[in-house]
Amino acid sequence: MSLTFSLQSLKQLCLAALVATAVFNPLVAQASTPIKIGTVVWIGYGPFFVAEGKNLYKKYDVNVKLQMFSDPALIPTAIASGAVDGGMLTYDQVIGSVAKGLEQKVVMPIDYSNGGDAIVATTNITKVSEFKGKKIGFNPLSPSDFLLSYALQKNGLSDKDVHDVSMTPESVPAAMVSGGIQIGVTYEPSLSQIVGMGGGKKFHVVFSSKNAPGLITDVLVFDQKYIKAHPKEIKAIIQGYVDGLAYMKAHPDESAQIIGKAMGVSSADVKEQWKGVYNIPLNEMGKNFSKGKETTSFYASGEIISKILKNKGQISIIPLTEKTFDDQFVKALTKK
Repeated sequence: MSLTFSLQSLKQLCLAALVATAVFNPLVAQASTPIKIGTVVWIGYGPFFVAEGKNLYKKYDVNVKLQMFSDPALIPTAIASGAVDGGMLTYDQVIGSVAKGLEQKVVMPIDYSNGGDAIVATTNITKVSEFKGKKIGFNPLSPSDFLLSYALQKNGLSDKDVHDVSMTPESVPAAMVSGGIQIGVTYEPSLSQIVGMGGGKKFHVVFSSKNAPGLITDVLVFDQKYIKAHPKEIKAIIQGYVDGLAYMKAHPDESAQIIGKAMGVSSADVKEQWKGVYNIPLNEMGKNFSKGKETTSFYASGEIISKILKNKGQISIIPLTEKTFDDQFVKALTKK
């Protein structure tokens, strides 16, 4: 046997060994198989955009890929079908999904909308009570739908008092500029776009998530089967969020650039939109899973949300709050 043949054989053996390692080593397979998370363009998801942009998941041996949706209402179905492994939703969406028999559970709260979701109107409309009889553009079965119902309810009106015009949040600015509607419900970055039109003199915010602190909470959701099969991956994703949030605080300018690229807006717009959300640090996440009267608790916000959804006919039963979340990962991480 020649020396050349021996070296070639050795190379082939090494290559075969590497292939075998990639196939049979669960850690390698874990890191190379993307975990697909459905999301939308929303400033509150900034820590996840940063974690993906800086590859902060690498040290946890996971590969997370965010998949953008134009309509958040499509994400629960995508999770159920397996098109994505998990999703970023609002808590009202989770209640709706669980009420319909889906086993989708919150594993962590992400942020509270603090003005980032809003009902905007022409400047001649100054209060919610003036919405009666008017056309309002919003996305049905979405956080915008829920926020509008809540605002109407708090001001002595109901959904029957207004005329619904179905459209995506991104379509609201154009519809308002064209004069098709005087009132629209949307969220950032469309919100800033509308308010800034005409030098800020044409449209303004009449009601926002600031009027309902903690009521619109964004959450990370997985199907129960995925949770049971992939606990290490879910824990790693939460750790990636925590690292992403820390990076945002330590490097705000760079983070704004990363988030802006993901959202398709400027760094300056990102910094302005940050004011409309509150990203929840790990040590505060336990409040959402604990019983309490404040809307920062899923028990309190869930009761309000469920009643609205049931009155609207969107759900026929109100699910138990405990059926909507799995707090094992937050508990484990906060014990450290």
